[in-house]
Amino acid sequence: MIAASLFIIVSSARNRLRVRLRRLREPRYLLGAIVGIAYFYFSFFARARRSGASAARRSARGAGGMPPQLAALVAAGPAFAGLGLLAATALSWILPVESGLLEFSDAEVQFLFTAPVSRRQLLIHRMLRSQLGLLFAAIVFGIATPSVGGFTRLRLSIAMWVLLVTGKIYQAGITLARTRLGSRSAHARRIAWTPIVVLTAAVAVVTIAVVRAFAAHPPVRVVDALLLIGQVPAHGAAHVVLWPFMVLARPIFAAWPQPYLSALAWAALVLVLTVAWVLKSDQAFLEATAAGAERREHAPAARQVSYRVRSGGWTLATTGRAEAAFAWKAAMQTTRMVDKRSLARLAAILVSLSVIAMSMGRANGLAATLGIFASIGTAFAILLAPQAVRMDMRQDLRHLEVLKTWPVPPAAVVRGEIIWPGALITVCAWLFLAIALLMSATAFPTFASAFRVSVGMSIAILTPALVFAQLTIHNGVALLFPAWVPLGGQRPRGLDAMGQRMIMLAGTMLLLIVMLLPGAIAGGIVWFAFTRFIGASALVPGAVVCAGIVAVEVLLATEALGPAYERIDLMAVERAE
Repeated sequence: MIAASLFIIVSSARNRLRVRLRRLREPRYLLGAIVGIAYFYFSFFARARRSGASAARRSARGAGGMPPQLAALVAAGPAFAGLGLLAATALSWILPVESGLLEFSDAEVQFLFTAPVSRRQLLIHRMLRSQLGLLFAAIVFGIATPSVGGFTRLRLSIAMWVLLVTGKIYQAGITLARTRLGSRSAHARRIAWTPIVVLTAAVAVVTIAVVRAFAAHPPVRVVDALLLIGQVPAHGAAHVVLWPFMVLARPIFAAWPQPYLSALAWAALVLVLTVAWVLKSDQAFLEATAAGAERREHAPAARQVSYRVRSGGWTLATTGRAEAAFAWKAAMQTTRMVDKRSLARLAAILVSLSVIAMSMGRANGLAATLGIFASIGTAFAILLAPQAVRMDMRQDLRHLEVLKTWPVPPAAVVRGEIIWPGALITVCAWLFLAIALLMSATAFPTFASAFRVSVGMSIAILTPALVFAQLTIHNGVALLFPAWVPLGGQRPRGLDAMGQRMIMLAGTMLLLIVMLLPGAIAGGIVWFAFTRFIGASALVPGAVVCAGIVAVEVLLATEALGPAYERIDLMAVERAE
C-alpha cells in the first residue's frame, strides 16, 4: 500500500506541475509567474546572500549587544510557542473544524475503499498524501526566516515540518474522537472523552498558574507581562502539562548540534505518539470518512433544493430600492453560513477578556495587551477584510447568467453587491475600535485622553469610507477583468496565482490612495484651519470632510461601473479549478 501511495503522490505532483506550466501560455498567468518569482528572489534569495556577513557581524558583537529584556524574551521562545500550541489545540476542539486529512476524493473513495486494504493503511495513505503540502510550507518558513545561513534554514525547515505534521495528524485525531463521542459503546465514548478531559485539565492548570503569577507581580508594561508569561511554564505543574507542546517547538530555537538533535529526537517522539493515537482510533475512521463523503455527495443537491421557510429577522419589502434586495440576499446567506454557536463563543471570549482587563485596572499588562491587539484587529478589518470577505460581485460572477436577467439598473446592482459586506466589515471594525478605545489609557498612556478620543472618533468616521472604497475597487476589477477573479471555494495555487494576487493587492492599494488623496487634502485643510481653536478635536471635522468626499467618489464610481456590468461577457468568467 505504501508503494501505491507513493506512486499516486508522484503521479499527482507531476500532472499538477504540467497543468501549472501549460497555463503559463496565457499572458495573465505568465505575468503573475514573473511577479511571483521576482518577489521570492528579492525577498528571500537575494537577502540570503547578505545573511553570512550579517551573521558574522552579530557574532563579532556577541550576545552583549542584545538588551537583557529582549534576550529574556528570545530565551523564553519555546515557552511562548508551547502556550500558543496549547491555545491552538484547545480551539481545535472547540471550533467545528473538520480535518482535511480524512477528506477523500471521489476517485479515492471508488478505488481505495473497495480495494483489499485496511483502515489503518488508508489512514497512512492520507498521511503520506499530505506531506508534499506540509513540506512546501516548512520550506517556505525556512526561506522566509531573515538573516540566517543556508544550513540554519534547513534545520528550521525540518523542525517546522515535524511541528506541522504533528498538528495535521492531531487534527485528524480530533475528528475521529468527535465521531466516537456519538458511539453506542460506552467504552468507546470513555476513550473519546479522555483527551478532552486531559486537555481541559491542562488548560486549567496553565490558566491558574498565569493568574497567580499576575496576582503576585502585577506587570506595568507589555514587556513585563510577556516576561511574566514566559516564566510560567518554567516550573511546577504548568511545566509538566506544557512539556509536549514545548518539546514540539524547541527544535526551532535550539542551537546546533547537540541541543538541536536532542530536541528534534524528543519532538519526533511526540509525533510518533500522535500517529499511534490516531491509528488506534481507526475504528471511527469509516464513520468519519462516510460522513465526509455523504456531505460531498449531497452538496450539489443541497444547492438545488429550496431552503426551509423560517423567519430570518429581516423581511424584505415588496417595494423599494433594488439595492436593498441584494443586501437582503447577502445577509440571509451570511446567517445561513455562519455558525451561530462559534460566533457566540468568540463574542463571549472577547467580552470576558475586556471585562477582566478593565476590572484589573490601569496598571495591568493584560489591558495593554488587549488594547494593542484590538488596535491591530481594527487595522486588519479596515485594510484587509474587504479583500477577504467576498460576498459581492466576486462571488456572484458564478451566477452572472441569472443575475443579468433581473430587471435592475446596472449601477444599482453594483451598489447592492457592496452594501452588506461593507456594513458587516464596518461593524466588526467599530467593535475592535471600541475595545481599543476602552483600553487606550493603558495601551497608549503617553497620549492625552482628548487626543485618543479624537483619533478614535476620526477612525470610526473614516472606516466606512475606506471599506466601501476598497469594495468598490474590488468589484470594479471583477467587472473589468473577470478572468482575474477566482470563483468558488478553491483558489488557484502556484507562483503564477500568487503573483496575480500580489498584482491585484498592489493595484487595489494604489487606487485606494488615489481615491483618498482629494479627501485627505480637503480634510487636512479643515484640520489645519480648526486646530488652532479646538486642538486635537480638529481631527473629527477633517475626517468628516474626507469621508464625505470619498463617499461621493464611491457613488460616482458605482455609476461609472454600470456600463461595464452591462458589457461583461459570460464567457470571460473563468470557473474554479
